[in-house]
Amino acid sequence: MKFRPLHDRVVVRRLNAEEKTAGGIIIPDTAKEKPMEGEIIAVGPGGRNEQGQLVPLDVKAGDIILFGKWSGTEVKLDGEELLIMKESDVMGVIEGSTAKKKAA
Repeated sequence: MKFRPLHDRVVVRRLNAEEKTAGGIIIPDTAKEKPMEGEIIAVGPGGRNEQGQLVPLDVKAGDIILFGKWSGTEVKLDGEELLIMKESDVMGVIEGSTAKKKAA
């Protein structure tokens, strides 16, 4: 299924949470916190300013981002759990994110 977000919204896939702590303790699924890091899958065309002009988004598909713990709306598309959120919910882009994504 193709999904295109509207206006200043983005579709985000959460990145997997760590399975172990730094000390090597395995974290069970029930105790894991949802990660606040994700990959942008799709972006909308942008928002409109007061003059009605289209303002493009600062993020693009493929960016690895940080977002707030309670940000976005969880949806299930083609059996995959994704988040839809406004660009303003994105706290920042992790630089060098393509290298990190390939290493994971």
